[in-house]
Amino acid sequence: MSAAAVSVCVPAYQSGRYIADTVSSVLSQTFDDFELVVLDNASTDETPDILRGFADPRLKVLRNDRVLPLAENWNRVVAESSGRFVKLVCADDLLHPDCLRRQYEVLATDPAIALVCSRRDMINETGEVLAANRGLRGLIGRHEASTVIRKVVRHGGNPLGEPGGALFRRAQFDAVGGWDARWKFPMDLALWIGLLGHGDFFGQRESLAAFRIGRDSLSARAQRAEYAEQRALSEGLASDPVWGVRPVDRLVGAAMAPGARLRRQALFLVAKRQGERG
Repeated sequence: MSAAAVSVCVPAYQSGRYIADTVSSVLSQTFDDFELVVLDNASTDETPDILRGFADPRLKVLRNDRVLPLAENWNRVVAESSGRFVKLVCADDLLHPDCLRRQYEVLATDPAIALVCSRRDMINETGEVLAANRGLRGLIGRHEASTVIRKVVRHGGNPLGEPGGALFRRAQFDAVGGWDARWKFPMDLALWIGLLGHGDFFGQRESLAAFRIGRDSLSARAQRAEYAEQRALSEGLASDPVWGVRPVDRLVGAAMAPGARLRRQALFLVAKRQGERG
């Protein structure tokens, strides 16, 4: 049997609360030519039992013998996939039904595009939308990589979004070395930057994924360490002559970073309070 066109890769750890919804959102796609690879990172909760409850030939479930570090685990789940295009979905996030179809159409018809990202909804622990159609301000449509990199520096955060909203080429993922363990919080943005060394970017106006803001997520625990890494990443981009980042881009990024941080913290605070009330 030939390999699927798209591999959706889900690294799961202690994901019993959300994994059924995540898997169901992938299996409910309007696009059929995909495989779903779920890698259970030695969970001790009900995650394995829930995954055994799915009977779908597109689903492949694997399990680590021991808990792997984040980047190693994410790289392993991609290594176990076979599709020409790859999407990684965290085990508490969701895909909207047309996500794979709409993003496949972009990459499959234009080999010069290395990365496609959509806007996404921010949802709380119960799936209620906290903020709809977030992200990609000034990045809708097709853009050269250098333009996107300058936007990243000027944004002060991650204007491209989390992995669930992105689709990329497996060959280019392998070429840049996959997820980089040197980064913890901006590991996704670091990969997007690496992929943009291979082609253009396309931003989709519609929201095609949902990013869950939970009290126990990695993003919820990120505070000073996250933003220190973000600054280091931006400074590295600004210092690289390949991208043509201007001094004004650096200044704007330094001014915008606190606001981006506060907006993100506000969403997590709202989600935390709603979760505590629930």
